[in-house]
Amino acid sequence: MVSKESKVGFVVTGLLLGMLMAAMDNTIVSASMPTIVGELQGLDQFIWVTSAYLVATMASMPIFGKLSDMYGRKRFYLFGLVIFLVGSALCGMAQSIVELSIYRAIQGIGGGSLMPIAFTIIFDIFPPEKRGKMTGLFGAVFGLSSVFGPLLGAFITDEINWRWIFYINLPLGIISLFLISQFYKENLQLRKLKIDWFGALTLIGSVVSLMFALELGNEYGWTSASIMGLFSIFVVCFGLFLVIERRVEDPIISFGLFKRQLFAATQGVAFFYGSAFIITTVLIPLFVQSVYGGTATNAGIILIPMMVGSVIGSQVAGQSVRRFSYRGIMLVSVALFFIGMLLLSTIDVNTSRSILTIYMVIAGLGMGCSFSMLSMATQHNIEPHKRGIATSTNTFFRTLGMTIGVTIFGTIQNHLLKSNLQDVLGSSGGFSGNFNSTALLTAEGRAQIPPEVLQHITDAMALSVSTTFKWTLIPIALGFISIIWMGKERMIVPQQQGKISKQQAS
Repeated sequence: MVSKESKVGFVVTGLLLGMLMAAMDNTIVSASMPTIVGELQGLDQFIWVTSAYLVATMASMPIFGKLSDMYGRKRFYLFGLVIFLVGSALCGMAQSIVELSIYRAIQGIGGGSLMPIAFTIIFDIFPPEKRGKMTGLFGAVFGLSSVFGPLLGAFITDEINWRWIFYINLPLGIISLFLISQFYKENLQLRKLKIDWFGALTLIGSVVSLMFALELGNEYGWTSASIMGLFSIFVVCFGLFLVIERRVEDPIISFGLFKRQLFAATQGVAFFYGSAFIITTVLIPLFVQSVYGGTATNAGIILIPMMVGSVIGSQVAGQSVRRFSYRGIMLVSVALFFIGMLLLSTIDVNTSRSILTIYMVIAGLGMGCSFSMLSMATQHNIEPHKRGIATSTNTFFRTLGMTIGVTIFGTIQNHLLKSNLQDVLGSSGGFSGNFNSTALLTAEGRAQIPPEVLQHITDAMALSVSTTFKWTLIPIALGFISIIWMGKERMIVPQQQGKISKQQAS
């Protein structure tokens, strides 16, 4: 007979596997895209492979969170996991970019349930005194996935086959499916309510149009009719969503939660942190591969120190929550994050790998604290029947920040690089006419560039990356303002609550 402690351990293992797959699936694909496009063709359509997953995930998160509050966590976690696995299997069998994009959307619908519901289940099954440790563990997995995904994707693509970046989900998902179905016994008191279908439809419409506008803006032009039309649809659908949610009896997203100062401030922190951190996982490998030289796998390896820093930060923050307020811990986090990104904004062609590693560890420590702390602050004093939508809202804002951040800062870096290249190549003997910046990413391409010109080009690349990191200090500063607004609330375990009551009575 399996003991209660063992059952909880199996449930945690199953949740960790599910969250790892969902959080890592977008980053693991990014490293494999050149190979995928080379085999399936469709270079002009490859952006949909990433966009389809992201859009489907964003749209389904709040809906799954609400449904889990209404009808139970277990059934919708398992339902989402099955959809995710079906989508993964189909992605591995795709014969064209269009097919792969459609299957990625299916995968994303399932992925939208896994991460937010996993965090919610942790709050359901663990008492307050153990939530810090467990949330720190889950936050570490979230941070690990952001950094480890590109490295794993590059390794699988180089050593096995790109299709296995999808097939690898199947054994992990089946294990998670078995563990949760067998060992998770739900005790939540559920309420049978009407589903807000109009709210769900307008939310999906607004999210889908916004995500596609952000993803396709660089490709079609930000002022083009297509992109402006998407933004217009977003404004209309989101306006209708706000009107509907304020009138229905049980809305998809409860705006009443935002009346709680800690909850509202935490969503702001999640948005700004996500927008600043995500670009590091893109620009640091780009810097390493183009300035130092080397393969995509080697560039991915350079992110490991930041991954280690984020894991340590998440664990330390989770363990400290019983001693300090959420705001107190996040003030340390934002200080480390700001210093780390400020240091990264100083890198150039002369920056050594060891110095770059130190800078990444500092930034990783700061960001890692938020992985566990924001989930706990979001759940503070939230009623059990609202935990699902609270957690999914937090994940939604973090993901939205990541999407907007990678779009804005990616555009800034690209513009800076073109401007810098125009300056340095304009006086480089006419070499600019045939130069493609992707030549920096391969040894063969670098070998074809005259040494004196290569030096100018790497200087331009390094300057574009470091200047972009300077711009990330703006959302971090806005995150600081949100942290100040969090107030002095802290986690209080039952023993502490009793002591406080006695002190008040005396």
